[in-house]
Amino acid sequence: MKKLTAEVQVKSAKRLECFIADSDAMIKEAQILRYRVFAKEMGAKLKSESEGLDHDEVDEYCDHLIVYDNVNNKIVGYTRLLTQHQAERLGRFYSQGEFNLDQVLALPGRFLEIGRTCVDPDYRGGAVLTTLWSALVEYALKGQFNYLLGCASITPGPSGFAVDAVYRNIDAKNIAPASIQVTPSIPVPGHLRCGRDESGIPPLLKAYLRFGALICGEPCWDEDFNCMDLFVLLPLDQLQERYSKHYMRDYQAGHEIENTAAL
Repeated sequence: MKKLTAEVQVKSAKRLECFIADSDAMIKEAQILRYRVFAKEMGAKLKSESEGLDHDEVDEYCDHLIVYDNVNNKIVGYTRLLTQHQAERLGRFYSQGEFNLDQVLALPGRFLEIGRTCVDPDYRGGAVLTTLWSALVEYALKGQFNYLLGCASITPGPSGFAVDAVYRNIDAKNIAPASIQVTPSIPVPGHLRCGRDESGIPPLLKAYLRFGALICGEPCWDEDFNCMDLFVLLPLDQLQERYSKHYMRDYQAGHEIENTAAL
């Protein structure tokens, strides 16, 4: 069993183990997986494309949470974690590059940002995402964070970005109050919007919504990644009970969940 931090441990799910990458070599392997998913599969325009890696200036400040396949000796799932302390050293949260978060960051408590979440294409539809989410929740709860925040990406369908259709599928209880709404730096352009739901809500976003996450306003258009990003805020004071009832049950039973590419 490997440690997430000095205080946080998770159990392996069969052949899978989830832990914080503890070497430059492992971080580089995770960045190769990110490149495969975001650049090769999703068509993102990365500044680091010539290196065959996805990396940016945020990486050096983050903890890199990986799911490792002990049978095939490879990283098969990933997300990066930026604590409030790390964000202060960096000078910002990553999400602040896409949204004005002044109202959100005025909330009392400690924030943990997640991003660049992805799963190896050969491992979707199995336990990887469940294992990753379980470790993420353990990290957040044991670290006594009050909020998870991040950008949930939704790729376009054949007719464009189904902004209105996505919002029609989000329950009213998951829409943030006006007091913590955010403003996107680049709204999804009108000519790229469509009303028809052609892609649905990604599994990771569904998981957030199931646990009580709030969608805090209109999405931002990320031209480089060709996706629309929804800003998601998840208060952790209500997460533990829901997590225990739902995800931990699935995690322990080894149930499969839906396919996903990235968040």
